[in-house]
Amino acid sequence: MEAVITVVGKDAVGILAKVCTACAEANVNVEEVTQRILRGTFAMIMLVDMSQATLDFTAFSEKMAQTGQAMGVDVRCTRQELYETMHHI
Repeated sequence: MEAVITVVGKDAVGILAKVCTACAEANVNVEEVTQRILRGTFAMIMLVDMSQATLDFTAFSEKMAQTGQAMGVDVRCTRQELYETMHHI
């Protein structure tokens, strides 16, 4: 299963590293990443493969939210198929 992780918040050193570390700890593979800093706001979208994950989707999503809270940024995890449905016109 694939998922989309979005991260938005005030830019700071180590955001990408901490999000990737949390993925690695759950054996979630990062497949694609795009990020920008927009007037001091960090914005990132990641596509990850959860097929070998050690956590189920709900637990992983909660872990990512907690990772974001610890950094003061908003981290959300959405199933890929739901993300595509939500953003399809």
